[in-house]
Amino acid sequence: MERCADGADPLLGRPSATLAPMRPMPTAPVAAGSLIVGYAVAASTGSRPLGGVVLAAGGLWCIQAWRRRHGARTATTLTGVGLGAFAASHVLALAIGAWPSVLLVSAAAAAAVWMGADSRADARPAAEPAPGLAFRSPAR
Repeated sequence: MERCADGADPLLGRPSATLAPMRPMPTAPVAAGSLIVGYAVAASTGSRPLGGVVLAAGGLWCIQAWRRRHGARTATTLTGVGLGAFAASHVLALAIGAWPSVLLVSAAAAAAVWMGADSRADARPAAEPAPGLAFRSPAR
């Protein structure tokens, strides 16, 4: 469908809007939050598997985002950071208690994820949105 000479959409009779690209959602808060919320769910319900489901959901979302944005190497490295934080929280809990341990390792994991992925400028560009009425590029 062609545009009018003035750039207006012929169906709407007015110029169509284009959306500016959005910054990707940072993964550090999701990584840290999944550790905290996963433990909170496990502690409050008494069901460790249910807490594990929360942790796994957040972790899988982060892994997918890291792989898509930075590649398999970064995703593998940061997955190791998350698994290490999970294991460290169990060991550290013996010394300082469960909640302080979870909060400490979550902060450390968030810092590592921020440095390893979210603050990096080498993120792969997002794919072009599918053509449609709301996302068409303006005619030039």
